[in-house]
Amino acid sequence: MKIIAIIPARGGSKGVVKKNIRLLAGRPLIHYTIEAAKHSKHINNIIVSTDDENITEVASVESVAVIKRPAELSSDESPTIEAVLHVINKCKIEGLNPEIVILLQPTSPFRTSSDIDAALDIFLQNDCDSVISFVETIHPPYWNMVANGPYLKPLFDQESLRMRRQDLPKTYLPNGAIYVASAETLKQTHSFYTPKIKPYIMPAERSLDIDSEFDLLFAEVLMKHGVSHD
Repeated sequence: MKIIAIIPARGGSKGVVKKNIRLLAGRPLIHYTIEAAKHSKHINNIIVSTDDENITEVASVESVAVIKRPAELSSDESPTIEAVLHVINKCKIEGLNPEIVILLQPTSPFRTSSDIDAALDIFLQNDCDSVISFVETIHPPYWNMVANGPYLKPLFDQESLRMRRQDLPKTYLPNGAIYVASAETLKQTHSFYTPKIKPYIMPAERSLDIDSEFDLLFAEVLMKHGVSHD
């Protein structure tokens, strides 16, 4: 099957300026995602979707294809799925008709090629509409509180607050590393969050999503202490 990896990389970023090409252990952040995709046994084509010339230059050095993202799909408010659909349509125009799309955000530097292939295997071998990577939550959401005027109230109920961690159900959070679906499903639903999602569970040490200067610093520390991206 024709499987393409789409790496969405806007130039604008408020939390971390030029985040996608900031250096991490001496390499642009996007490098780690490109390398993981290159070593996948399933992926046929890797495409970076960007509006930024500097990111385009980095992608060219990495020898991967680039599709220029229009300005209307590059703002802070632009949903990533619109950039994905833009790439799918461009591929169709150019005669490359992808059957399966895997979205790999460049802010997950510890996601490996093995993670990618394991998620794709789940998608290929099961009855599902999509596969999304998750990490088990450390702090139970059952203890969360929400604003209630000037006070706080339980998100769930008082009984949940009294339960021990080991008695609560396990919960999982999307870690932003891997999203898989067919091109047809994405065109129909405009989402990877479909009625039939299969999870790919990743460990916490490979689930870091770079969204702040602290995350970038923490990633440097993890790499220096031997947590590998591959």
